[in-house]
Amino acid sequence: MIGETDTGGNGFRTGFLAIAGRPNVGKSTLLNHLIGQKISITSRKAQTTRHRVTGVLTNATHQFVFVDTPGFQKQHTNALHRAMNRSVTQTLADVDVVLFVIEAGKFQTADRAVMELLPANVPVVLVINKIDRIADKGQLLPFIASMAAEREFAAIVPLSAESGANSEELIKACGPLLPEQPAIFGEDDITDRSERFLAAEFIREKLFRLLGEELPYGLAVEIEKFEIEGAVRRIFAAVIVDRPSHKAMVIGRGGEKLKRVASEARVELEKLFDGPVYLEVWVKVKGGWADDERALKSLGIE
Repeated sequence: MIGETDTGGNGFRTGFLAIAGRPNVGKSTLLNHLIGQKISITSRKAQTTRHRVTGVLTNATHQFVFVDTPGFQKQHTNALHRAMNRSVTQTLADVDVVLFVIEAGKFQTADRAVMELLPANVPVVLVINKIDRIADKGQLLPFIASMAAEREFAAIVPLSAESGANSEELIKACGPLLPEQPAIFGEDDITDRSERFLAAEFIREKLFRLLGEELPYGLAVEIEKFEIEGAVRRIFAAVIVDRPSHKAMVIGRGGEKLKRVASEARVELEKLFDGPVYLEVWVKVKGGWADDERALKSLGIE
């Protein structure tokens, strides 16, 4: 940041920017890179994100409030997926700018389905992610041209969310699209999500990352108790699974997998909270929770 931040007016711009796209195109990775800190969980498993996660970036002239949305999909129709799709459409209806994220060289049926949801009265910036995975960079310009013909975009920005290459160009492109108004969040705020929420998400990420493809999708994390005693955060979390066989899978032989999940999550939470964390994690079976509206509401998924 150069100079003093004037967040009270004098040409300052603030706005909400939805990050939208099909599952697994790198939306959460992009959000984390843009704000400079991990708040949205990532994994190679599609649809890791289930909630709207807000990340805030404030510089001398702008405040960007990014909203990472779940990946929109039509494959599944249970209550969990309906809630996730509803979250996407509601977010798109109430933002100043949409960042439509696709993979370089790929424009699939699922991408088009998301593009058809994008509002006509909101500027859309096309973000072409994973350009570092294109071996022949000569293929990129024809792909950009083909996408420009699909609809009118306010800007097209190729980048790599993982390495951060060209991400500054995305900020430059979005700045003028925001309305002129004072900042909504404090200068040092990076998210509006609670520590309790972030703890649940970081534990869930470790489950996805460590169990990989064997992990059932019907899994959630519920923080049953979150206490702060001096500098120590004491967190008690239940992993919710659909079947007894899933419970055994998550725990692992001799409890090895669950211990590793808790250990790695604790390390990351201590970095995030900048202090010691006591973390206790166990597994509960709640059959059919992913298709139970009341269960989803208790987990903050609406």
